[in-house]
Amino acid sequence: MSSQPYFETVKSFADVPITVEGVETSIFLDASEGLVQLFDLLGSGVFGFVQNDIKGNIGELRARYQSDSSRCSTLENLVRSEVTLEERHGTGCLIRLTRGLTFLCRALQHMQKDPSVELHVCFKRSYDEVLRQHHTFFVRSLAAVAVRAAPYRRDFYSRISQGAPMEKLDAELRKWLCGLDVIVTRLKEFIEGEGHGRI
Repeated sequence: MSSQPYFETVKSFADVPITVEGVETSIFLDASEGLVQLFDLLGSGVFGFVQNDIKGNIGELRARYQSDSSRCSTLENLVRSEVTLEERHGTGCLIRLTRGLTFLCRALQHMQKDPSVELHVCFKRSYDEVLRQHHTFFVRSLAAVAVRAAPYRRDFYSRISQGAPMEKLDAELRKWLCGLDVIVTRLKEFIEGEGHGRI
């Protein structure tokens, strides 16, 4: 494990360029890969199914981007490039990745808004808001167990801060979450607004 605070070791969503064309694909995927590491800090395989889904979707989107980087330079253009295709695999991966990112974003926002609430409550709220509607009863049961396995808030903060002052951690987390929230909100509006799917 790195001795630097988590948010100093990964690409921030706040640094992902957004232009009139959309969210830059390559930098977004780099930031998303950094997010996967955050799940490792939760420990004991908490939300392993979400983490594996995010990893798989990142890999598939990166392969799609690399196969036609000029047409897929932004996430929006990647989706648009598949409109005429019979199979819209990249679009499906982006939808699932956006759900996973939204889930984590909302959980950490709940954590920051209410410092007295334990992490499992924040993740439960986020799961109910974002993912529950997309899962079967069986997956919901697994999620309920995973939520209860979330570490204590103080332990999680200790893992992501690596000894850095809490004020600095909160400021970096707020900046990171603000950037992520802007992106997932934009993607949800684009995907649902243009009829590509539902987040």
